[in-house]
Amino acid sequence: MTINSAIITGGTGMLAMALERLLAGKGIAVTLLVRPGSPRLGQLDVSPGTKVVECDLKDLHALEAGSHDAFYHFGWDGTFGPARDNAALQCGNIRHTLDAVELAARLGCGVFVGAGSQAEYGRADGVLTASTPCNPETGYGIAKLAAGRLSRIACGQLGVRHVWARVLSAYGPGDNTQTMMMSCVRSLMKGERMAFTKGEQRWDYLYCDDAAMGFYLMGLRGRDGAVYPLASGKPRSLAEYIFAARDVVNPAMEVGLGELAYPPGQVMRLEADTSALVHDTGFASSVPFERGVSLTANWLKEHNL
Repeated sequence: MTINSAIITGGTGMLAMALERLLAGKGIAVTLLVRPGSPRLGQLDVSPGTKVVECDLKDLHALEAGSHDAFYHFGWDGTFGPARDNAALQCGNIRHTLDAVELAARLGCGVFVGAGSQAEYGRADGVLTASTPCNPETGYGIAKLAAGRLSRIACGQLGVRHVWARVLSAYGPGDNTQTMMMSCVRSLMKGERMAFTKGEQRWDYLYCDDAAMGFYLMGLRGRDGAVYPLASGKPRSLAEYIFAARDVVNPAMEVGLGELAYPPGQVMRLEADTSALVHDTGFASSVPFERGVSLTANWLKEHNL
């Protein structure tokens, strides 16, 4: 498949912005859908050839946007805080995902790539794969799992290739300030001492530009019906990540490791087997964590955040 044009929902989110940069850099025409009046519109820095369209998720069914080769769906309401367990809101996200599939078919897209989440697995003890049993514990995780499976059925009925990515822990410019890594980098930049758990969790952070490459390659070469856990494949303990971020941003800063108890339901393992993604698409992460933290800190400075 060749991708000459693509449409992206959730356009003000970190992964959507990273994918827009990547696609535009390859000369691919991009239509970026953004929420009308989003407070994050001021953070958009798109290429001159990208078309930005204000369209709420609930209005996807009525959108007219020409024809495209690929559809990347990142748009999602209620990703943080109590909204993750707002049943009505999360059910709406499932409906919006199915509307996105219908829009993709109407625009002539040959592939639909959806952004799922590690939350679909719930708490798993082993390395995550596409076949790892899913037992989501939040409304968000339940809705992501349902959206992935239902959109696969819908794509099959409409003749659109379907690929679903389960993102583990992405970070970088444009990330939400409530995420662990972004709040850590911001606090280090401000010289604010932070308290942490012992940091024994084994996680896998992936820089947003690498994640964007993964999504691009899934659209280009991903198998129809495939589910790909998306990670660097190079997990480390959370303590290692914290000290590495400290050494990049503020080496003299004291880190309060072990000062907090693990919260109930703490996920201790978030690492994935990426061999299927590598085999099918040729994906490989290329941005070392320390470099990604440096780029993230520079972006925060540029935006006075």
